[in-house]
Amino acid sequence: MKIIAISGSTIPSTTANSVQTMKAVQALASLGHNVSLIVPLENSRAKEREWSFLSEHYGLEKEFLITFLPSSSRKLFFYTAVRHAKKQNPDLLYVWPIQTAVLGLLFDIPVMLEMHDLPSGRGGPFWFRYFRDLKGKKTVSVITRALHELLIDHYGKGMSDLNTVIAPNGVELERFTNLPAPPEARKQLGLNQVKTVLCAGHLYKGRGVELFLELARIFQGQGVQFLWVGGNKKDIEHWKTEAANLENVVFAGFVPNAQLPLYQAAADILIMPYGTTISISSGLGNSEKISSPMKMFEYLATGRPIISSDLPVFREVLNKENAVLCPPGDPESWTREINRLLADPEASERYSTEALTSAQKYSWDERARKILKAAE
Repeated sequence: MKIIAISGSTIPSTTANSVQTMKAVQALASLGHNVSLIVPLENSRAKEREWSFLSEHYGLEKEFLITFLPSSSRKLFFYTAVRHAKKQNPDLLYVWPIQTAVLGLLFDIPVMLEMHDLPSGRGGPFWFRYFRDLKGKKTVSVITRALHELLIDHYGKGMSDLNTVIAPNGVELERFTNLPAPPEARKQLGLNQVKTVLCAGHLYKGRGVELFLELARIFQGQGVQFLWVGGNKKDIEHWKTEAANLENVVFAGFVPNAQLPLYQAAADILIMPYGTTISISSGLGNSEKISSPMKMFEYLATGRPIISSDLPVFREVLNKENAVLCPPGDPESWTREINRLLADPEASERYSTEALTSAQKYSWDERARKILKAAE
C-alpha cells in the first residue's frame, strides 16, 4: 500500500507531537508499506534533516522518505501538502491536521485522521464538522477511549457514522529488551550509584515537577536521587534554580530518543507525577482528560516499578497490578509508596513483571496494524 502521511509538526524538534509522528510513520513503514512523510520546511539546518541525524534524535531504525515542503504560511502548507500527495496517487492519506483530512476527501483520497485532542482554536470545530459530514472513505484514530467519548459529547450528530478506532500510543519493544540492571545502567551513564527515582518528559505546567522536588526534599540525605530526563533549556534553568539546595536532584536535560531506554533502565522506580491539569507544548488542550503519554508505554517496557498519578484516563492502561496509583499532588502518599517499593524487592519485582507483560500489547507495529485494518 502506498501511504503518504502529513504532519504539521516541526521536524526535528523535542516536542512529543514530533516524536509521536515519527514513531507512528516508522511503524507503517515497518509493516512493509511504501510510506513517505510530508512536513513543513522550518529553519532547521540541512544536516538536521538527514536520516543519520533524525534516526539518532528520534530513535528510529526503519528509514522512510521525508519531504520538507516549503510554504509561505501554515494554512498554505495544508493545501500544498495535499496537492503534493495527490500527484503521487496514494492509497491512503494518513494525517494529523484536520484541514488536510478535509482537503484529502475533497481530492477523493481515502483518509485516516489521527486525533490526540479535541479540535481547538477558532476554526478547529468547523473543520472537524466539515470532515465529519463530508462524503468519502475516511477513518478516525483516537488515542484514548476518553477522547472518543468527548468527541461524541461535542459532535454527537453524525459521529455514529464515522468509522473510529481507539489506538493508544505505543513503544518499540525491541529497544527495551536486554536492558542492564539499574546499577550497570547508572555506571554507563556516569550517574551516582544510589537508589534512583526517575521522571522523563517535558517540564510543562502540570507535569508534576513541584511534587518531584518536594519528594526530593523529603528523601534528601537518605541515599535516594531524583533524576528528571527531558525539558527545554529555559525550563531546566528555572527548575535548577528552584532545586539549588537539593543535592539529590539531577536534571539531565534533553537526551536523544535513542538513549532514553538506558536512562530509564537506570531507575529503581519510574514516576508519572502529573497534576490534575496538564499543559502541552502549545499551552492548550484537555490533556489531563484524554492523555496517552508515550512515556507510560516506555515505562512499562523498561520493566521497572511505576508510580503514577491516579487519573481516570491513565486507568485505560495502568491498573493496581502493573503500577502503583497515587492521588495527584499528595506527597505523603507518594513518599509512603516510594519507601515501600525501595524496602520490598519482591513487591517491586511483581510490579516490574506485570509492567513488562502489559507492554506487549502496545507495540507501535501492532498499533499500526490495528489502524490500517480499521481503514480497510
